[in-house]
Amino acid sequence: MEHLSEFKQLGLSDQSLAAIEKKGFEQPSPIQRMTIPVLLSEEGDIIAQAQTGTGKTAAFGLPMIERIQGGMGMVQGLVLVPTRELALQVSDEIISLASNRISVSTVYGGQSISEQQRRLRKGVDLVVGTPGRVQDLLDRGDLKLDKISWFVLDEADEMLNMGFIDDIEAILNFTPKEKRTLLFSATMPDRIAKLAKKYMVNTKKLEVDRSKPTTSLTDQIYFEVRESDKFDALTRIIDIEPEFYGLVFCRTRVAVDTTTSKLLDRGYSAEGLHGDISQAQREKTLLKFRNKHINILVATDVAARGIDIVDLTHVINMSLPQDAESYIHRIGRTGRAGKQGTAITFVSKEESRKLMFVEKITKSKIRKEILPGAEDIVAAKRERIKIEISDIIKKGSYDEYLGMAEDLLEINSPEVALAALLRLAYKAQLDVKNYSEIRTIRVDSTGTSRLFIALGRKDGMTPRKISDFIRKEVKIPDNKIDDISVHDDFSFITVPFIDAEAILNAFSSRKQGGKPLITKAKPK
Repeated sequence: MEHLSEFKQLGLSDQSLAAIEKKGFEQPSPIQRMTIPVLLSEEGDIIAQAQTGTGKTAAFGLPMIERIQGGMGMVQGLVLVPTRELALQVSDEIISLASNRISVSTVYGGQSISEQQRRLRKGVDLVVGTPGRVQDLLDRGDLKLDKISWFVLDEADEMLNMGFIDDIEAILNFTPKEKRTLLFSATMPDRIAKLAKKYMVNTKKLEVDRSKPTTSLTDQIYFEVRESDKFDALTRIIDIEPEFYGLVFCRTRVAVDTTTSKLLDRGYSAEGLHGDISQAQREKTLLKFRNKHINILVATDVAARGIDIVDLTHVINMSLPQDAESYIHRIGRTGRAGKQGTAITFVSKEESRKLMFVEKITKSKIRKEILPGAEDIVAAKRERIKIEISDIIKKGSYDEYLGMAEDLLEINSPEVALAALLRLAYKAQLDVKNYSEIRTIRVDSTGTSRLFIALGRKDGMTPRKISDFIRKEVKIPDNKIDDISVHDDFSFITVPFIDAEAILNAFSSRKQGGKPLITKAKPK
């Protein structure tokens, strides 16, 4: 595990290193580098100011996995998150890192509470959940937090925006005084600072350097594709470009080897770089790439460090990286020396949330595009072939073939002879059947609508009460009401288009202060 030396220096066990290696991570993100040693070797609480997408789940997850004793039959840790999507994302990450060392249960609204109760009765070591459902389970006596030693508040500022702070304080009252509290937040509003001061002791503050390299010279694009279609999507991008010269980033060494092998099998000029490749081979590969003897370099983030090539046309992300900083460094390799570069990311349905946070952190819009079709690629290749033939004619570099041409023209018309030659030389390239079908997906397949509700905290509303209030009038599943934001005098919810219409119709006669109680929110 020599390539994991940076993770090992943080104090992680061999079991954790094996889990990290299986996931394919090669180096810690900044927040992991700062947080893990503190949680493993020091005491006290921490406040970590870091954005989503910086690898913070592993930053708090790995130390908890190391310190929680599995199989004790009681909950030893609680991670609170603002939304069910994040609850699932966090629990999936922790489960993949735990390698069965601890048991994890995820609790959130919109899923059968009886199933969550059954799971808790069996005994779990760590619970990841949203405030509303955690509070429900506490009130019913199904969740016991009196023995926890870890309490994690993730995305605290989002909790504040969604009106969950009172719920969080109520949940904290169910926990023992002696525990380790970890607060992660992108920003630190006064209300969060007051919460930390009230409930945290011997607190250490950690903050990731948020200075970012410029991305102004990089055109950022993403394509929505299934995981299984990403390689075919890559070949389409390479083929549609007249002079592709780029870096293809993969998250793991295995993915680098697989992608490189597939490219070579298809006849592309490519090589791969990752942590297991010797320094001598690395230098040889980079020299070939710099001299354009190969035009595609497939690499992991670690292996790409130190590559200083100024005229790349593309950087392609086969998947979004572990943290947003890595994304910024990847795409910063295009658009150098004043040249426009293109950064392309293939996003599966499961990665859609992470894409949103990358946009937020980079403060730039990543434009959605539609992949070129097989017909478009073949048409582009036809045009390039015409240009190449014209260049040969202009240069007069065809004399040695004139004899063969005269022989062919004695028995064929010029059109037939030329068409036959084109078929012989380019049939494989110009056959649309060589391109596999890529099925269209939509990250947001239903479409949603944002609704304004003229009730807020002053009316006694909380996210849970807003949800109950809506469902009393409209038979809509709890999991369809999302992104609830409660303010002093009003609230917002997000629901699918079809449910938005049902809600508006149901409340059409209801007024608040002489105005409609629920309306469509105005675009920002």
